[in-house]
Amino acid sequence: MLDSLAMPAATAAVVDALNSLLEAEMNSIFRFMEAGSPYLDRATAELRKPLSEMVAQSHRHAETLARTIDALGAVPLPRQLLPEEQYLSYLSFKFLLPKLIEAKKLMIRRYQNALAAIKDAPPEVLHLLRSQMAEHQADLETLEKAHA
Repeated sequence: MLDSLAMPAATAAVVDALNSLLEAEMNSIFRFMEAGSPYLDRATAELRKPLSEMVAQSHRHAETLARTIDALGAVPLPRQLLPEEQYLSYLSFKFLLPKLIEAKKLMIRRYQNALAAIKDAPPEVLHLLRSQMAEHQADLETLEKAHA
């Protein structure tokens, strides 16, 4: 579907919004929680699997956003930020969980803002962003439930 996105020229606003979301996905705290990392090891057994799935989801979202930008005839240009979260490896998971919740809330706000800014984007792009935002909302519910 996205590989054959027919659009003569993507508007700068659509490409900018997608690149912004790509950057957010690539620099998400969830990308620092790879298998075997102290982040996952400190999670409860009940939360380890959902967190692993969130990490994989972050990778999938970034790849899909990059492919969509490419399909629109533009170049994915995410800025790679310096990993500020490195200090988190020394913190307890009890401290990390609220940070994960805030990261999900921020990601959802970014998707909401992108959708509001590009209302006239191709339907395939809007569907993609709504779908990815729904996954983030489900993740937030999982994290909030674990925190309660």
